[in-house]
Parts: sequence; C-alpha cells; structure tokens
Amino acid sequence: MACFQRASPALKEILLKLYSLEKPTEIEHHLHEYGSVQYHIQSSVPDPQHIYLSIATPLLSQGVLLSDGLSPYTVEMVKQIFSHAVEIIEPAKEGYELTLRIDSAKILHGEESEKIITDIAAVQAVIISSQLKEVLRNVNSPTLFQGISRPIKLVYHPREPFFVVKQPQKILIIYPIRFKEDTDVIIATAFFRELMDVGSSEKWSEAPPCGWSPIPPPELRGEPLEELSTNGGFVTFDISLHHVEGKRLDNTVWSLLNFNAYVKYHVKTTRGFIQRRMRKRLEGLVEILHQKSSDVAVLNKGQGIKYMKKLVASTKHIKQKCRSLSRKIKRIRFRIKIPGFARFRQRWLKFPKFSSSIQYTRLKCSD
Repeated sequence: MACFQRASPALKEILLKLYSLEKPTEIEHHLHEYGSVQYHIQSSVPDPQHIYLSIATPLLSQGVLLSDGLSPYTVEMVKQIFSHAVEIIEPAKEGYELTLRIDSAKILHGEESEKIITDIAAVQAVIISSQLKEVLRNVNSPTLFQGISRPIKLVYHPREPFFVVKQPQKILIIYPIRFKEDTDVIIATAFFRELMDVGSSEKWSEAPPCGWSPIPPPELRGEPLEELSTNGGFVTFDISLHHVEGKRLDNTVWSLLNFNAYVKYHVKTTRGFIQRRMRKRLEGLVEILHQKSSDVAVLNKGQGIKYMKKLVASTKHIKQKCRSLSRKIKRIRFRIKIPGFARFRQRWLKFPKFSSSIQYTRLKCSD
C-alpha cells in the first residue's frame, strides 16, 4: 500500500509461484505488510487444487461507525470481484478477518491468469476501501451519523490515523502529519501551501478543497493530546456529494487512504532531488578549483624556468667579474720598481739616531 499499488507485490509473487507449480507441494507462508496487514497462505498435497488465503487487517473503525468484523457491504464487494475462482470460507481462520479458498483449476492460463491473481492479491485494498466507501457514500444520510457528535478516528496505519467529521452537506477528512526529521517538515510545509494555492485555482475547482494549519482545527477539540501532537500540522479535505458520485467514489477513497503515504513519498523524492543538485553543484565547484590550481601550477612552472635562466646568466656574469677582479689584485701585489729610488731613500729618508747626556740609575727597593 505504501507504494500506491492496490495489489500486494509479495502476495502476488507467492500466488504466481503456487499457481505455476507442476508437482503438488506442501507450502505454508506467513506474510506481514504495511499497515499491520498479515497474510497466511497454505497449500497441501492432498488438496493441490485449492489455495487457502487468510487476511488479518486492522479495521478502519471499531464498533463506532462500522460493525465489528467485516460489514455485509465489504463481504459483498469481495464476492463481486472474485465470484468465479474464489470462495469465502465461514467462519474465517482464527485470528483473521477473512479466509478465501482459491480454486486454481478455474483460473485460465495465459495473461488472463496473471490478471486474476493480481486482483486476488488486492483483496486487502478492497476490504479497506469498502469500509471508507461505506462512510463516504452516505454523505447526506441523516441516520448513518445519528448520535455521533465527536470526530471518528480511522486507522489505516497504526502510526498514521486520520479523522472523519460529519458536517451539513459534507464530510471533513483531517490528517495529523508527523515527521521524524526537521528538514522533512520544511519541505512538507512548502508542499501543503502550494497544494492550497493550486486547489483554490479555477482549473482544480472540481477537486476537494484543501486546507492546512499548524494548529489543530476546531473540529478536533476534546481529542486526546497524543492524537493532536504533531510537527507537520493538520491537512483538511472537504468531501461533498459530487466527489463520491459514480466512478469518482473509488478514486476519492483510494486517494484519501494513501494521502499520508503520498506526502512521505513527495518529501523523500524532493529531498533526494535537492541532495543530488547540491552534490552536482559541489562537484562543479571542485572541478573549477582543480582547473585553477592546475593553471597556476603551469604558470608557476613557466616562471620558474625563466627565473632559472636569469639565475644562470647572472651567475656567469658574476664569475666573469670575479675573474677580472682577481687579476687586478694580482697586479697590485707586485712591487713597482723606480730607477735611483733606493739611493734617494738611503740618503734622504733615513731616520737620525738620538743620544742623551743624562744618565739614569735604577733604584732597587729594600725590604
């Protein structure tokens, strides 16, 4: 049900395998699905022609609007769909609301057989839909809601109940919305506001009017606090008579039953889309950064080659300067010879010796 398919994929697969078996086999399956649904499938060797299918599903409303167990309207709907190949066993298997006996000999071979098995696998959708149909098809019935003043709590999934409120000429369907993640609340709030804007346009004037409020609507006053504790607000649909006329009834019922699942699906896909866009944007930025860094590396490499060439050229020039300077120093170190300068220095540059007539006597210190 969470994947918006009326037929259970797992139940359909098991029934197809049992139908295609050539040799009788003893088989017993216990299957659990969305919404606390349980299936028991049994096939025996002594009776290979028949497959027994038992269904346990929580009823939408216990003992308030609908009778305990399956109502006559629900049983009649099941009989109409599976009249020739399926028989209802009464009483049902203990712990289950409905037990069916499937006659595999009456199921035609080929594509028709798969269609019949698909219809059988959708029995739980028939049960739940028929219960809500029984409520909505009596929108203007004064006797159905007689003596009921409080909202009626309907449970399709244990964690996702919704409420039916009878008003003059219409029925209100109210959904408390709950999410685990705060980001999901933000996405869902934007979705609900967009849904209100689209629903108020002329193009969708035939659709049930939709409203959203972050606080409980007045119609739910007096309900237990745990039923009104939400973080996603409350969505309300106004169902009038023309929404449940003829073939519209089946589509309206299925849309209402799967509204919570549809909201979760929309939020999940939107979050995935945003994450993919963010990753793609991040990859683009990283690619730009890598491209710039490679360009800078190439530029630095070119500048480094030019610098090394200049350094080699300057080194050669310095070596030449050093060689020239060393040669000059070597020249300076040799003595310059001038003819006759030695005699001139002996005669004129000789320092005289001085003597004094005063004599000094060294004194000795006595102890």
